[in-house]
Amino acid sequence: MQMTFRSHITPMILIVLFCLLTMDILPAIARQYAITGRTMGTFYSVKFISTTEQSPSLWQEKVNTRLKEVNAKLSMYDPTSEISRFNQYPANRPFKLSTDFYQVLLESSHLYTITHGAWDGTVKPLVDLWGFGTKQKTDTLPETGQIQEALARTGFHKLALTDHQLIKNEATITLDLGSIAKGYGVDAIARLFSAFGIKNFLVEIGGELVGSGTNKHGDPWVVGISKPEKNGLSQELYKTIVLKDMAIATSGNYRNFFEQNGRVFSHIIDPKTGVPVGNQVVSTSVIAKNCTLADGLATALMVMDIQKGIALVNSLVNTECLIIQKQGNEFISTRSDGFEVFEKK
Repeated sequence: MQMTFRSHITPMILIVLFCLLTMDILPAIARQYAITGRTMGTFYSVKFISTTEQSPSLWQEKVNTRLKEVNAKLSMYDPTSEISRFNQYPANRPFKLSTDFYQVLLESSHLYTITHGAWDGTVKPLVDLWGFGTKQKTDTLPETGQIQEALARTGFHKLALTDHQLIKNEATITLDLGSIAKGYGVDAIARLFSAFGIKNFLVEIGGELVGSGTNKHGDPWVVGISKPEKNGLSQELYKTIVLKDMAIATSGNYRNFFEQNGRVFSHIIDPKTGVPVGNQVVSTSVIAKNCTLADGLATALMVMDIQKGIALVNSLVNTECLIIQKQGNEFISTRSDGFEVFEKK
């Protein structure tokens, strides 16, 4: 006699078994969070993706706290900041550095070296002289003698950086790291999110960005390079960039400048001449693995000869750039070898 067996598994039990079997297979739903605020005289924004519930208010507090820490080290407008205290420090005595200040100075030294002085963090006397710094602005252009006197008080090579210590060889040497402070702030916030296990985010401070991982759709982050029009009258994008696990920073002469006697003077000072750059370069954008490097290098490329700048970037690993010149009413783009890979088609 053949015996048959009838299953006694109910439909409800089958559903439960299916859910248990597929629980680790089906992806959790990703949710995007966003926070914004003010820092370094501009705005910041963070978008981040998580499959677990997050508290935007708690993250806002964490981000604000971290940015206050960075500002306490690098702000030129806070007389009690670490950089302000160093600027008042006597010569030939070691100044003990915090971790943040030390990390920025390591990148500063690297930038000064690879750009052959086109980036120089000691140009504060020149920046102040031309009315772009912390000193009161003047209605008259600096005279040659004043420029030479200010130049004598500059030179990153007059600093000696050792393990968490900095020594100035001359008492008149002062630091102004505004050209990389925003980039470092972006990197600091990026590290903050990574430390808490969040890998997909987009951090921006005043146009300097880091894009890590992907957005909530699983696609790389898409960001824009503004068309370099004076006074920011145009909101048009010049290029759209795909950013994944990279940083981008842009420097330009089209927003911070003044005009006198028919001439335009930008805030980008050539450390060698002591005079605002007068070339036809209006904007430079750099893509790199960290935003501190991208920020400083973008400033240096505003100063450097274009072909020498392109050659430098082509020699660097994981670094690309776009240099925009204005000739008449035309914008002319010059790219490093691999920049086009990041342009959205």
